[in-house]
Amino acid sequence: MTGTVGIVGVGRMGLPICARLVGAGFQVTATDIRREREADVRAAGADWMVETGRVASIADVLLTSLPGSSELADAMALALPALRGQTTWIDLTSADPATAGPMVERAESLGIECLDAPVGGSVAAAAAGSLQLLVGGRTDAVERHRHLLESLGRVDHVGDNGAGYTTKLLVNLLWFGQAVAVGEALLLAQRAGIDLEVLRSVLGDSAAASEFVRRDLRALLEGDYLESFGVHRCYEELEAVVSLADRLDVPFELSRSVERAYRAAVERYGPVDGELLAVALLEERAGVRLRTRPAG
Repeated sequence: MTGTVGIVGVGRMGLPICARLVGAGFQVTATDIRREREADVRAAGADWMVETGRVASIADVLLTSLPGSSELADAMALALPALRGQTTWIDLTSADPATAGPMVERAESLGIECLDAPVGGSVAAAAAGSLQLLVGGRTDAVERHRHLLESLGRVDHVGDNGAGYTTKLLVNLLWFGQAVAVGEALLLAQRAGIDLEVLRSVLGDSAAASEFVRRDLRALLEGDYLESFGVHRCYEELEAVVSLADRLDVPFELSRSVERAYRAAVERYGPVDGELLAVALLEERAGVRLRTRPAG
């Protein structure tokens, strides 16, 4: 495609995404409610505008990369009236489909093509172009923008509009659930006298192995609660997926337990960074920390 890519939101993920698109040869103009981001945007090789509506008005493709559903709603209240017909809106936010759905309907009524493409992966993955994009939308729209999407990472087209949002919520639900379950298991193991590093190695080669166990458990055992994402954002996503289960009349008791664990962590620690703070609260309640012994 040719033309201008507008980006609304250049925070932790949005800024490296902006830089990737510039590096891939796209003409990018970005904005953020934090005006101090201008210097970083210009350093990445993109243009900057202060007003969301102005970015939307010049964009042939508008990307939104925002922390959550409420920020998305605020941004699109400014962007939607300014978007031109035949523009494509690609939302990279891990949003609640109940919040995003009405915005998508309004955009489509204005002749705007919509793709929901929430991303999975770290800030480093965003910089390297190795994110996972869970894309919902029309096949022809996905194919039209495949080059742009693949500049950011692997594209998994999971269904129609809304399917990307829902799939990302399910991915995160399972990760949060594993975090809580593994935390409880390790607390029991430690009380029972099992060496946690030995157990971590065994779990990684067992039927209980998972990406969390193989990749993320070591961080927990080193005292890293993964501060790249807010615990309150984790709870918001869990609240959204439990609400979806309620609307669709799906039994969801185990997932409700995970939601309660994260709600309790938010109540205890506040809206702070730390995806594993639900496990920190388990440690606090047990009176021990899950730590491996120093080598030697």
